[in-house]
Amino acid sequence: MTSLDALVRDLEPIVGAEAVITDPTQLATYDCDAYTIEKALPTVVVLPQTTDQVAQVMRYANRVGLPVVPRGAGTGLSGGALAVNGGIVIATTRMTRILWVDVRNRRLRAQAGAVNVQLTKAVQHARLHFAPDPSSQGACTIGGNVAENSGGPHTLKYGVTVNHVTGLQVVLPDGEVLELGGVEDEPFGYNWVGLMVGSEGTLALITEVTARLTPLPQSVRTLLAVFETLEDATQTVSDIIATGIIPAALELMDALTLQAVEAAFGYGFPLDAEAVLLIELDGLEVELDTERERVEAICTRNRAREVRRAQTPQERAKLWAARKKAIGALGRLAPSCVTQDGVIPRSKLPQVLREAFQIAAHYQLQLANVFHAGDGNLHPVLLFDDADPVQVARVVEAGEAILELCLREGGSLTGEHGIGVEKCALMHHMFSTSDLDTMKRIKAIFNPHDTLNPEKMFPDTRYCYESKKRLRRAVVGL
Repeated sequence: MTSLDALVRDLEPIVGAEAVITDPTQLATYDCDAYTIEKALPTVVVLPQTTDQVAQVMRYANRVGLPVVPRGAGTGLSGGALAVNGGIVIATTRMTRILWVDVRNRRLRAQAGAVNVQLTKAVQHARLHFAPDPSSQGACTIGGNVAENSGGPHTLKYGVTVNHVTGLQVVLPDGEVLELGGVEDEPFGYNWVGLMVGSEGTLALITEVTARLTPLPQSVRTLLAVFETLEDATQTVSDIIATGIIPAALELMDALTLQAVEAAFGYGFPLDAEAVLLIELDGLEVELDTERERVEAICTRNRAREVRRAQTPQERAKLWAARKKAIGALGRLAPSCVTQDGVIPRSKLPQVLREAFQIAAHYQLQLANVFHAGDGNLHPVLLFDDADPVQVARVVEAGEAILELCLREGGSLTGEHGIGVEKCALMHHMFSTSDLDTMKRIKAIFNPHDTLNPEKMFPDTRYCYESKKRLRRAVVGL
């Protein structure tokens, strides 16, 4: 076993003394991500600035047999950045450079720690943007987006991260550096980039990303439709898509979310409505008013009591700020919250939401909903007090019940948050033993000793089993 003093002595020459963190108070910053139920302290955190430094740290960890956990901004929502066996956390927060921009060919190369929104800011002058826009885009990093295959409100029309990445530089657990893909639109041979995107740091550590840039739309129309019932709002979602209209975004916020957002920001949302839809259309100016009228007519047929139009860029920005700050605003209602990430067919939205509320009521929990309605990606938010172990256990049980409901209705465990430690116990409900064994064999090719982000994704990991068992023991009277 390598001592802490030896770790510091060996790592400081690689990244610099100021970039090696061992102080317990500072390490506590890295004991969880935005998923708050489980926590685990790393032994040491290093903050490299280059791929070469990452490779040297990986070679060292491989030599001394220490696990390594990649970490971006810590905005993940499934526990994917937890150092569950201690070891070395490699945080990419100093790897923030945009390395080059090719406007003509609509490509950009950035280090893994570059913040999502900075990619768009770097090319706005050329009327381009990086389309995936998670709600945390002001903080989350492109490397983390790749690891989790992140989405966001506008991915209904534009697709998730895998649709916007053409090349990667990665470091394997033994320190080997690989260049995968490139600048081409379509891969030839095996799609190694597609394999890495969404692998949650279990195959390699991403250090650089080549991203596809998308032209900004010529024009935009943003609407807020107000509904008396969730059923009317969700039916409107299905009816809009059924016409062949694909909005740039189609988001739903329910009554509890609206109350929290309005209390926090005073944006003028109705407090007596059961749901609102935030609908954005984009494209050619000549087409948009006709498309807007069709969407407004669908909302009216489904008993929307009003449909507001954002008249200025400032009004549009307010609506989107409300949506992207919604989960944070729910912090006014409870000390903690956990956001789930199940996906269901759009046609099942009314039924699944009703049953999700029933599940929350059974476990004596409040449930709020703010989600990507257009592609059926639910984000049910369970509110609780994380200082109360009974409530924590109920949240775990309720979350699993909601995800199992999504699977029964033909959906999946995740649309963009990943599996991490949160959902690994449920993987066998979605995949056969043969499927899981195939995934593990692929993982073993890149990460043969399971030292890179161990105890993640798969249902038979020690940490997954023990953490769930420990939490369940706290359930009282259920």
